[in-house]
Amino acid sequence: MTTQLKSQQFTKYQILVIILLAVLQFTIVLDFMVLSPLGAILMPTLNISASQFGFVVSAYAFSAGISGFLAAGFADKFDRKNMLIFFYIGFIIGTIFCSLAPDYHTLLLARIVTGMFGGVTGSIGFAIVTDLFSLEQRGRAMGFIQMAFGVSQVAGLPIGLVLANHYSWHAPFTMISIFGICLGIALFFLKPINEHLKLSKPVNAFTHLTKTLSKKQYLLGFGATTLMATGGFMLMPFGTTFNTFNLGIAQDDIPLIYFITGLFTLVISPLMGIASDKVGKFKIFMFGSLLTMLLVYVYTNLHTATLFQVIAISVVMFIGVSSRMIAATALLSAVPALQDRGAFMSINSSVQQLSGGIASSLAGLIVVENSNHSLQHFDTLGYVIIGTMIISLIMLSQVNQVIKSRGTTTAPLTGVAVTAE
Repeated sequence: MTTQLKSQQFTKYQILVIILLAVLQFTIVLDFMVLSPLGAILMPTLNISASQFGFVVSAYAFSAGISGFLAAGFADKFDRKNMLIFFYIGFIIGTIFCSLAPDYHTLLLARIVTGMFGGVTGSIGFAIVTDLFSLEQRGRAMGFIQMAFGVSQVAGLPIGLVLANHYSWHAPFTMISIFGICLGIALFFLKPINEHLKLSKPVNAFTHLTKTLSKKQYLLGFGATTLMATGGFMLMPFGTTFNTFNLGIAQDDIPLIYFITGLFTLVISPLMGIASDKVGKFKIFMFGSLLTMLLVYVYTNLHTATLFQVIAISVVMFIGVSSRMIAATALLSAVPALQDRGAFMSINSSVQQLSGGIASSLAGLIVVENSNHSLQHFDTLGYVIIGTMIISLIMLSQVNQVIKSRGTTTAPLTGVAVTAE
C-alpha cells in the first residue's frame, strides 16, 4: 500500500513538466480565445464585415484540425521534446505575425499559421503527459494543466482586452508573443522524451497514419472526442447573446460571469483531477455528464434570470464540463499503445478542433436571431447538446471497457504497473 501511494506522488521533475505544460496550454488557449472579444475593435479598424471576422476566428480551428492530421504520421518518429519545441516556435512566429498584421488578409494568413502549429503543440503536450505519468497519476496531471482555461478567463482575457482598449488590437498578441518566447526558452530544460522510438517500426508517415486511423478502439476514442467537442462548441458562441437579449443581463455584467466562472474553474480543475484518479475516471466523467446535461436543460429553457442565477448556473455547468473533459482526456490517454501515442493524440486534437468548428456552424442553423437580437430555438439547441452527451457517455463507457479488458498498463518511463478502472 505504501509503495502504491509513493508511485502516485509526483517527482520534482514531473512537477516541473506540469508547470511548463500548464503555462504552454495557457498561451495556446489565450491566443485562441482572445480574438473573439476583439471583434468590436477589429471590424471597424480593418473595415471588415461580420462574416469576414468569422473567417478569421474559425481559420485557427480548421487550420489546427488539418495540420493535426498531416502531422500525425510523423508524431511518433521524433523525440517529443524536439517536436514540442519545433511546433511551439511555429506557434510563436504565427502569433508575432498576428501582432504585426496591418490588414485583414495578413491577419487571416497569420491565424492559419498560428493554428497550424498551435493545434499540434497541444496534442504533443498531452502525449508527453501520457509518456511521463502513470495512468493513476494522469487525472491530477490533466487537472492542473486544464487550469489554463480558468487562468485565461480570470487573468488573460481581461489583461488582453485592457491592452487592446488602451493601445491597439495588436497588443494582446504582442503580450502572448513575449510570454511565449520566455516559455520557449524554458522548454529546452526538458529531458529527452524518446522511449517510444525504441518500439517504433520503420514505416512511412502515411502508413503510420492509416494504421492509427484503422484501429477499432482508436476510432471509438475519436468518435467520443467528436461528440464531446460538439456539445461545448454549440453552446459557447451564443452564450453572451442569450444572456443579454433573452435573459436581460446587462452587457457590462457579462465579464463578471466569466471572471467568477474562471475562478471556480481554477479550484475545481485540480480537485476533479484528483477525484478521477481516486474514484475512477469514468465515474467522474459520468458525474460531470449528468450534471452538465441537467444544467444545459435548465439554462437553455430559461426565459428570464437574475445575474446571480446566471452566475450560479454558469459555475455549476462548468464544474460538470471540467469534470467531463479532465476525466475523458485522462481516460482516452490509456487507449493508444506507446508507439502510437503521438499519432493518436494528434488526430484526437484534430478531430476536436474540426468538430468544434462544424458544431458552431450547425448551431447557427438551429438558432434563429430575432429583430431585437434575442434568440429562438435555444431550447432545441439544448436538446441536441444533451443528445450528443448521452451518446458520448455510451461511447466512453465502451472505451472504459476496452481499457478494463487489458487488466494492467505500464508507465514506460517509470515501469510502474497500474490497473485500469
